Amino acid sequence: MSGVNEIRSTFLDYFARNGHEVVASSPLVPRNDPTLMFTNAGMVQFKNVFTGLEARPYQRATTAQKSVRAGGKHNDLDNVGYTARHLTFFEMLGNFSFGDYFKERAIELAWTLITKEFGLKKDNLLVTVYHTDDEAAEYWKKIAGLSDDKIIRIATSDNFWAMGDTGPCGPCSEIFIDRGDHIWGGPPGSPEEDGDRFLEFWNLVFMQFEQTEPGVQVPLPRPSIDTGMGLERMASILQGVESVFETDLFRHLIDAAASQIGKAPTAETVASYRVIADHLRSSCFLITDGVLPSNEGRGYVLRRIMRRAMRHAQLLGAGDPLMHKLVPALVREMGQAYPELVRGEAMIAETLKLEESRFRKTLARGLGLLEDATRDLSAGAMLDGETAFKLYDTYGFPLDLTQDALRQRSISVDIAGFTDAMERQKAEARASWAGSGEAATETVWFSVRDKVGATEFLGYETEAAEGVVTALVKDGAVIDAAGEGDPVLVVVNQTPFYGESGGQVGDTGMMKGEGFAIEITDTQKKGDGLFVHVGKVVSGSVKLGAPVEMKVDHARRARIRANHSATHLIHEALREILGTHVAQKGSLVAPERLRFDFSHTKPISTEEMDRIETMANEIVLQNAPVTTRLMAVDDAIAEGAMALFGEKYGDEVRVVRMGTALDGDRAGKAYSVELCGGTHVSATGDIGIIRLVSEGAVASGVRRIEALTGDGARRHLDEQDKRLKAAAAALKVAPADVVARLEVVLDERKKLERELSDARKKLALGGGAAASDAQQSENVAGIGFIGRVVAGVSPKDLKPLADEGKKSLGSGVVVFVGTAEDGKASVVVGVTDDLKDRVSAVDLVRHASAAIGGQGGGGRPDMAQAGGPDGAKAADAIAAVKAALAG
Repeated sequence: MSGVNEIRSTFLDYFARNGHEVVASSPLVPRNDPTLMFTNAGMVQFKNVFTGLEARPYQRATTAQKSVRAGGKHNDLDNVGYTARHLTFFEMLGNFSFGDYFKERAIELAWTLITKEFGLKKDNLLVTVYHTDDEAAEYWKKIAGLSDDKIIRIATSDNFWAMGDTGPCGPCSEIFIDRGDHIWGGPPGSPEEDGDRFLEFWNLVFMQFEQTEPGVQVPLPRPSIDTGMGLERMASILQGVESVFETDLFRHLIDAAASQIGKAPTAETVASYRVIADHLRSSCFLITDGVLPSNEGRGYVLRRIMRRAMRHAQLLGAGDPLMHKLVPALVREMGQAYPELVRGEAMIAETLKLEESRFRKTLARGLGLLEDATRDLSAGAMLDGETAFKLYDTYGFPLDLTQDALRQRSISVDIAGFTDAMERQKAEARASWAGSGEAATETVWFSVRDKVGATEFLGYETEAAEGVVTALVKDGAVIDAAGEGDPVLVVVNQTPFYGESGGQVGDTGMMKGEGFAIEITDTQKKGDGLFVHVGKVVSGSVKLGAPVEMKVDHARRARIRANHSATHLIHEALREILGTHVAQKGSLVAPERLRFDFSHTKPISTEEMDRIETMANEIVLQNAPVTTRLMAVDDAIAEGAMALFGEKYGDEVRVVRMGTALDGDRAGKAYSVELCGGTHVSATGDIGIIRLVSEGAVASGVRRIEALTGDGARRHLDEQDKRLKAAAAALKVAPADVVARLEVVLDERKKLERELSDARKKLALGGGAAASDAQQSENVAGIGFIGRVVAGVSPKDLKPLADEGKKSLGSGVVVFVGTAEDGKASVVVGVTDDLKDRVSAVDLVRHASAAIGGQGGGGRPDMAQAGGPDGAKAADAIAAVKAALAG
C-alpha cells in the first residue's frame, strides 16, 4: 500500500468511512478567490464555506486537491529539480470540518490514519503546536501518547494560520517524521531545521478565531478544521526514499523521458529529468483546466514552466520535441484519479508539441541575439543585466542559458542588474494584475441568498410565470422599494428568465405587478443559484413582497435558443472534421449571432469550412427532437457527454442530445451529447439553417468561428444573392455565369493593361516609326542625353523605358520622370555601360530627387531610381541632371 494511487485512495476511503463527503478536486484556476493565480491548497474551494458566505449540504469533507505553486506569492519554480521535495504541481490531501468536530477529533483521525492505516512508527513521529495552544498539546499527549519532547512549541506564524489581515484564523499543528541521523538536519525550531532529516508531511489548522482587526481576535461560534497532507511527501515516506522524485509515479515519468531521449539519468543529468517530470504534470493539468501558453497572466506562468522543461530536454540531447511524447505516460499514471487528463489527452499533446517547436526556434534566435549583444566583449567582461533580462523576458531566453553560453568565453552576467530589471517587471505586473479566478461575487448577494434562498428557474418549460419579489437592490444596497425611473436589481422566488452563463446571454423582457412595471434589460446569476434581474421601473412603484407577472421576450429567446443549439452542432462537426483535440475555449450565444472559440493550431481551409457547415446542416435537416436528461455527472460523462473543463457542475447535470450521426463508428448513435444548462430548440429543424460567416485566430492555439442561424442566416444569404444578381446584371450574364464571365473580363483587363503599358512606353520614347526623329539626343558636356517627362506610366515601368532609351542612345545618359494623378513623381536615371565609371546614376538621381522634393534615391551606377512629392517640377528634375552633367 505504498503506491501514489493507493495512498490517495486509502486517504479518501478512510475519511469517507468516518463520515466525510468525498469532494472532487476543484480546477487549478480558482473560481472563488480573485487573489490567487492558481489553486494552491485544498481549502481554496471551501473558502466561502469557512467564512459563512456559502452553505454546503455536508459538514465534513475530504479531497485530493490538485495544486500549483509557480506564480505569485507561492512560487517554487526555481527550486524544482534541485531539492528533494519542491514541486510546482502537487496533490494536497485534506479533511475538513465546517463547524462539526474540532481539535480532539481531528488529532484522533490523523493519528489513527498515519499509525494504523499507513503504519508509521510512533517513535519516528513528532509534532509542533503553537506556543500558547495548551489544548492541542494535551490532546497529543492523551491520544498519541507523545512525550513533551516530541511536542515542540513554536512561537512564530509558521504555526498560526490566517486567511488574511481579517477573517478566520487559528493555531496549527504540524506532523513531522524523523528519517534518521544519516540525513543532515534538526527538528523544527532548531538551528538545523532547514535540513531534510525531519520532514513535515501534514498540517492541521484549528480555525477557532476571527480576526476583526490586526491584533484583535474573537472566538468563532463554530470552530472548524482544515488540514493538508502532501501526497508526494507521504509517498516518499511510505516508499522509504529520500526524495519525492524517487517515488513510483516520478520514476515512471523519468523512465519514459529517458526512453525517449535514449539516455539513462546520471548524477549530472538527474536534475534535468526531474524538472521534465514535474513540469510535465503542471503543464498537462493546467492545459486541461483551460490555461494556454501566452505572454501574460496564467498563460505566461504556464509558458515559463513548459519552456523550462523543454530547455532541459534539449540539454539532455533530445533532438526533436519531447514533452508531447510523455503525455501517454502521465495519463497512465494519473488518468484514473483525474479522468479529465484522459479526455484532454489529444489537446494537451498538440499544445505541448506546438509550443516546443516554437521554443526551439526561440532558442536559435536567442543565441544569435546573444552573439550580437556580446560581439565586442572580451574575456573577463560582463554582460549588462538589462540586456540579459531583455533576452529572457522578450525572447524567452532563460538567464541560466545565457550564463552557460557565455561561460565558455569567460564572460559573466550582471546578476544584480538582471534582478533589478526583473523586480521592475514584477512591480509593473503586480500593478496591472487585477486578480485572478472569477471576480468575487459581491457580498450582498451572499446575504440575499442566505435570506431568500435560491431562485427556482422555470425557463426550460415556459417563458411566462408568476412570482414574488424577494429582494430589491440599488447601488449595492438592499432596499425595500423602488420608484418610477429607478434602476433596480430584482430577485424573485421563481423566474422564467435565463441568467447569463455558459456563453449564453441573459434574457430580457417585462415584469408587471399591481400598479407598476419593470423593463428587464438583462438577467445575471449571482451567488449560489440566485437569479438577478437587471431592470428599470418604467411606471409605478415596486415593493418587497409584491407579486409579479414575468414574460420573457419570446422572439429574442427563440433566436438565442437556435444559436445555442447550433453551437453544439458546430462543435461536434469541428471534432468530426478537424479531430477530437478540438475543445471549446469560449462562446457567445446572443440573439443576433453565435461565436465559438475552440482549440486548434492552424487556419481552417475553405474545404473544411464547407464540410463543417454541410455536416451541421445535415443534422438541422433531420429535424430530430432535442432531448434533455438530468443525470449524475459521472454517469453522463461515462455515456460520452462532453463536459467543459473548469465549468462548475452540481450533483445533477442536464445532458442535451441532438441528431443522429450518419457516418463512421458512431453511425446511428446520438450526434451531439453535451452537458449544458442553456436553453435549446425543441427540434433541430427549429434552427432553420446554419451559415458560417468567418473563421480566424484569437490567441495562440485558439480559433474562432462566427455563424448565423434562422432569419439572420437567411438575410445574410439574401444580401449575398442581391450582390450576385447585381454583378450579373453589370456583366450582362446570368448569375450562374458570373464567375466564368469575370475570369474572361480579368484576362481581358490584364491583356489591355499590358497593351496600354507598351503603348505608353512607345509614346514615351517617341512612338513607332517616328521614334528616330523624336529621340534625337542632346549633347551635354560631350555626353549624349535624353530626358523625358511621361504621364500615366507606373514607377515599375520606368526602368524598362530607361533600358530602351539606353539602347537607342548607344552611349550617354537617359532620364525619365513619371508623374502620377496624386501629384507625386518618380524618376529613373540610366547610364550606358561605357560611361558608368565616369558618371554614376545614383549621384544623378539624387539631384533629380531633390528637385521634386524627394530625399535621395538608390540603385546601381548604371540604373538608379527615386521619388518625390512634387510632380509639377518634373522638368526641373531633368534640368538638375543636365546641370550635374555639365558640372
